Amino acid sequence: MSSGRVRTRRAALGLALTVVTATALSGCSALDSNASATGGGLEKTKIKVAILPTVDTAPLWLAQDAGYFKAEGLEVEAVMAASGQAALTKAISGETDISISSYMPFFIAKSTGTADFQLVADATSVSPKSVAIVTAPNSPVKTVNDLAGKRIAMTAKNTASDLLAKSLMKDHGVPIDKVIWVPSPFPNTAAALAQGQVDAALLPEPFLTQAAKTAGAIPVIDVNSGATQDFPLSGYGAVSKWVKENPKTLAAFQRALQRATSETNKDRSKIEPLLVKYAKIDEDSSKLLGLPSFSAKLDARRLQRVPDLMLQMGAITTKVDAAAMIAPQATG
Repeated sequence: MSSGRVRTRRAALGLALTVVTATALSGCSALDSNASATGGGLEKTKIKVAILPTVDTAPLWLAQDAGYFKAEGLEVEAVMAASGQAALTKAISGETDISISSYMPFFIAKSTGTADFQLVADATSVSPKSVAIVTAPNSPVKTVNDLAGKRIAMTAKNTASDLLAKSLMKDHGVPIDKVIWVPSPFPNTAAALAQGQVDAALLPEPFLTQAAKTAGAIPVIDVNSGATQDFPLSGYGAVSKWVKENPKTLAAFQRALQRATSETNKDRSKIEPLLVKYAKIDEDSSKLLGLPSFSAKLDARRLQRVPDLMLQMGAITTKVDAAAMIAPQATG
């Protein structure tokens, strides 16, 4: 065979190998892209999150509508819960993967041993005009000192509405042992005030603004004061077994929530339409209500304030280490 033919065959073979290699690489790239689109190796690509009808979940709604969960290969279904305890019950039973609640039920579950929860993301803290004790115009309560011996609405014993009110009263030397605590879900409290069934109530947004509009509710004292100033209010949790079995899924959820929370803090106008859409708040109220401070990453020192207050108020009987309950935090 001539040297020219040899060179021609070698060139053809080299070209064929190049085509095969390029095709293989192209195929790997396509597979990688497809893997990313289908969850990038997440243990679960679909999760359920128990939420509450409060503004605390605004960053989650933003992450949903803006496609941040989808960008992480995650599909999130929100499941409404009537209370924080109900949200925790859904996670314990396996109905949901993650739940949002005020922090108190998480620490009570840990203290009593009824459930082994880990805190997976922060949500909100008290900020000016976001949570307050209010009264009706015709109520005998005019100042915080008038709360002694009165009927005060709270969602349930040892909840945020109960303990934050007691802490404020203690700050001002108001005895809490003779107060008549009246259980009342947040959506029903404005009517209870207007009808004289209670003398005062602790309300967060959006119920604070709604009570002002429908019942003429008047603030008695802002919760963002004294021992409860900047107080950690709510967060997301999951049972430890789920956290251990789904580290990549959890990290994807955390990254999307962190991204949405950052945008929420930068631009209020991004969440006002979401409050109208999901919390069923009218457009005017969405612009007026006092938003809590939003956060996604958990800080152990700040969070420790919650079980410390609970221990002080007798809601738990043994000290709980908040740091030991914090799940690994994603960075991204």
